[in-house]
Amino acid sequence: MGLLDGKKIVITGVLTDSSIAFGIAKLAQEEGAEIVLTGAGRGLRLTQRTARKLPTEPAVFEFDVSNPNHAQALHDVLAEKWGRVDGALHAIGFAPEACLGEDFMGATWDDVKVAVEISAYSLKLLAEAVAPLMTDGGSIVGLDFDATRAWPAYNWMGVAKAALESTNRYLARALGPSGIRVNLVAAGPIRTIAAKSIPGFQKFEDAWMDRAPLGWDVDDSSAVARSTVALLSDWFPSTTGSMVYVDGGFHAVGA
Repeated sequence: MGLLDGKKIVITGVLTDSSIAFGIAKLAQEEGAEIVLTGAGRGLRLTQRTARKLPTEPAVFEFDVSNPNHAQALHDVLAEKWGRVDGALHAIGFAPEACLGEDFMGATWDDVKVAVEISAYSLKLLAEAVAPLMTDGGSIVGLDFDATRAWPAYNWMGVAKAALESTNRYLARALGPSGIRVNLVAAGPIRTIAAKSIPGFQKFEDAWMDRAPLGWDVDDSSAVARSTVALLSDWFPSTTGSMVYVDGGFHAVGA
């Protein structure tokens, strides 16, 4: 038996087969889940193409978190398809170019609000879509990059991730009485399309490989996938509002 046998899981954030969300989607299927993917805008076609690379090709629905109407639309198609949802993965993040790099003071509010809306507020929108369908409880898991520190070049995306971490805690408080758990997985750096958009990403790679007690492979997201699938399963029934570090232990050590 698999950890997710019989579970209905919504997966966001699959663009290519190098996406962390792709590895999670693949493992979720291998562990017995039925999944759907979501995509948006120009990335929707990429998601549809990448869906064919999974063991079983899932349905792909549009979910644009910059459009508040899409939460209800996603809810409606999931209600029609499944009638219930057991889990959801939030792997959505974006920041305009001005928000990244070494000039923290250069970004305007127009830039920053896009990063916060898409990277943090979107967790609440995903919850709006799936929580009413979690009639027997469920699990929402978001992918994070530890925002307790100021990282080189991460700048306003780090601020948006801090907002995501706070949103996670408030959602856990709001949805807990319905038996819905909300947690984050703080992953170490993985080479993805999103990572390539961060100037100086090599600095993250070098730091992790040098300092993580367990070591770290920037080309291997399997540990993140396994931890996320565990959180989506029934094996963490009393864990919510938490951030689980899957970073080789990097967060625990000093310089």
